[in-house]
Amino acid sequence: MRMNEGVEWALHSCVNLCFIPGETVTAKRLAAFYELPTAYLNKQLQALGRAGILSSTSGPKGGFELARSPERITVLDVVTAIDGPEEAFRCTEILKAGPGADQKADYRKTCLVSMTMRKAELTYRRELAGTTIADLVGQVEQTHPETAVNTRNWFANLTS
Repeated sequence: MRMNEGVEWALHSCVNLCFIPGETVTAKRLAAFYELPTAYLNKQLQALGRAGILSSTSGPKGGFELARSPERITVLDVVTAIDGPEEAFRCTEILKAGPGADQKADYRKTCLVSMTMRKAELTYRRELAGTTIADLVGQVEQTHPETAVNTRNWFANLTS
């Protein structure tokens, strides 16, 4: 399974927005933090906005901020906003083309390959749903205590 690189960018942007609460930040400033292409990051941020994860404000003091508390935004919310809700594994029921196949069978439910892949995806989705942006922020602050201050200072000193 391969996620869109926008998932990584979106997750980091959400975490960074937690370090500068109460401020809106433009896509250009968020992109500059990691030297990302602004237009592409902006698409990811807009997707987060459509999903109700971020809110945006227009105008000279405009930008993006979290639309709800980081405790109420899961990693799965962000992944789904960027990559969509579709399942990673799509059973096409190739067993129906095999010798001795039962054309009336629903192999999506009885195929051992399909069942294994669905079980793995359920585990993956549960893990992502069980981790919030607040959890990530807490882990970052515990592992790298200087990050929050450094991030705030970087954005405060950015002139463009």
